Amino acid sequence: MSSTAPAPLRLPEDRVASVLSALAEKLGPRGVVTAPGDMAPYLVEQRGLFQGSTPAILRPADTAEVSLCLAACAEAGLPVVPQGGNTGLVGGQVPFGALLLSLERLDKVRAVDATDLTLTVEAGVTLHAVRAAAEAADCLFPLSIASEGSCRIGGNLSTNAGGTAVLRYGNMRELTLGLEVVLADGRVWNGLSRLRKDNTGYDLKDLFIGAEGTLGVITAAVLRLFPKPRQRTTLLAGLADPHAVLSFMRRLRAVAGDALTGFEMMPRFGMEMVLQHMPGNVRALTGDHAFFALAELTSTRRDDDLAALAEGVLEEAFEGGEVEDAAIASSEAQADALWRLREDLSDAQKFEGGSIKHDVSVPVSKVAEFVVEASRLCEAHLPGVRVCAFGHVGDGNIHFNLSQPVGMEKAAFLATWEDFNRLVHDYVASLSGSISAEHGIGLLKREELTLYKDPVALDLMAALKGALDPAGLLNPGKVLISSARR
Repeated sequence: MSSTAPAPLRLPEDRVASVLSALAEKLGPRGVVTAPGDMAPYLVEQRGLFQGSTPAILRPADTAEVSLCLAACAEAGLPVVPQGGNTGLVGGQVPFGALLLSLERLDKVRAVDATDLTLTVEAGVTLHAVRAAAEAADCLFPLSIASEGSCRIGGNLSTNAGGTAVLRYGNMRELTLGLEVVLADGRVWNGLSRLRKDNTGYDLKDLFIGAEGTLGVITAAVLRLFPKPRQRTTLLAGLADPHAVLSFMRRLRAVAGDALTGFEMMPRFGMEMVLQHMPGNVRALTGDHAFFALAELTSTRRDDDLAALAEGVLEEAFEGGEVEDAAIASSEAQADALWRLREDLSDAQKFEGGSIKHDVSVPVSKVAEFVVEASRLCEAHLPGVRVCAFGHVGDGNIHFNLSQPVGMEKAAFLATWEDFNRLVHDYVASLSGSISAEHGIGLLKREELTLYKDPVALDLMAALKGALDPAGLLNPGKVLISSARR
């Protein structure tokens, strides 16, 4: 994996000028942005790994205008990179010479149906607004990630986002009933179905979810809603090692069943970073614990005693030697404070210098084994490297992040990225895991994909790309590399 950006595409200036002039007339003054200062925020990946470039940013206001943009670019042979909230972590949303198509103005909630339990929204609606619209209908949209105030639902769909509630509700693929998509040639596929059952051929929506804008541009979606939970119990436990964390999760899941909505893990290093660098957080447990487990139980039934259930499981876990200390939130404010310890972790790590991040998944039964052995491999390779392995234990998704050794130069540390990829990703592959769990492939993991993906799967992906985008104009250079290079 390398953060080196590709050379910018060289687009014919006359064709670019002609297309931009025509689109400016149809989209209006807000629809085409060319001023460097106005474009700058769209062109930098949030971790600073990639700095992009573009002749212009197209900002259509509705699906018809997206169709106009793609049809005009297709006719002129101009490549386009779709972008939502620019919160992606693998460079998939960054243009390198291509035109940038921002979906931020497609920000309408089209319909809410509390009987169907569906919410129809445009791609530019923020995740926070989606959750608020569900709340207003006395329902729940369960996707929850730290960037929900700025990420947009189109980007969530394009990366098949997961978050902290996958254990109970699934990721975006499971949370979506239908899509509206503009194809590379400008045609609009209206697949905004609210049906739970529809066996009339191929399930086309799944082609576009997780495709990172390489097959079509998602402009709207029908999302699944759920009955709003009436009770919530959140607990934080201190444990000795990842094996104890996994044992505690199994014990809690066996008793709570579907009431176990989330189960997250943090290491001591991660907790100390949050407490040191993120104002407003307070230590919830006394003593020294190598790992922490954050669990949440919810129920739609008002008479369920989730706190008593949690206390009973904790008592058994204490007796079984799994849990060293624990606290159960006694109020919504305390529950939110416990979750803030986990949600602030990614931002807190920035204060510790360079970070090499791996978004991986393994079978849930292998989570503890992975964390222990991958940590040993990395610490042996570079003494002093600080492992921060945290994430969604309940669905096997671990963010295996490495912070630079104290005193080491950031550039020198980041230069070891490829070495650590081989250690971590090879071991993930040996456990039948995945090198990308919820962040996507983008540019950052494009080369890695060729090393670990089944060659037949790569051929099928390339065939789909060729069928839906034969000129290769949608998000060029992302996810797949050419068959010649493979």
